[in-house]
Amino acid sequence: MKFNITLDRDEDGVWVVECPSILGCVSQGATKEEALENIQDAISACLQVRADLGLPLTMETRQVEVTL
Repeated sequence: MKFNITLDRDEDGVWVVECPSILGCVSQGATKEEALENIQDAISACLQVRADLGLPLTMETRQVEVTL
């Protein structure tokens, strides 16, 4: 499965990664590469927990256009 993620650096320099289509699926890392590896583990864990609880695996996400 493929998922979109967001990747941002916080004020302390830590890379924070989130998978918007899985509620609460967030991870981090000291480097971008570490953060990307960690989010893969987090996604797998979140999907397993949601499956075990009988919850939908993902939430619907969409793109919208905003003009400035």
